[in-house]
Amino acid sequence: MAQISTADLYDERGSELRSVSLQFQNIGGMTGFTGPVRTVQCFQDNSLIRQTLSSDGHGAVLVIDGAGSLETALVGDQIAELACDNGWAGLIVNGAIRDRVAIGTLPFGVKALGSNPAKSTKTGAGEVDVPVEIAGVTFRPGATVWCDDDGILVEP
Repeated sequence: MAQISTADLYDERGSELRSVSLQFQNIGGMTGFTGPVRTVQCFQDNSLIRQTLSSDGHGAVLVIDGAGSLETALVGDQIAELACDNGWAGLIVNGAIRDRVAIGTLPFGVKALGSNPAKSTKTGAGEVDVPVEIAGVTFRPGATVWCDDDGILVEP
């Protein structure tokens, strides 16, 4: 099934959707991806991300709210490959990733604010499948999100 562009989708549905104004970088090998939202809220700690992505993704998009921190990477090539292998459609990372060249070779969508080679902590701090807000837009588990080169749209 062909991916509908976010611009066309917005033209069609307008105010039914929320558009994320924060400018994410396309890092994964696929720039267009869509699926139901799952979430992880964490700060400079990727334990819950790895744990969540170790399960079958069923085509979902994991929205990771790392509070916009660029001080440590929340996702690296191993975690991205795990997500890809487990059937996740993609990741939206409100924070940094690392191993961007390797992630760029995966047939998988990844949007992030930037990259940093520094590792995150692994204490398990954070929450899974809670509503998260990024740039004034709330992502609720189960809502549909669409991503492409133009940006990110989500159902309210």
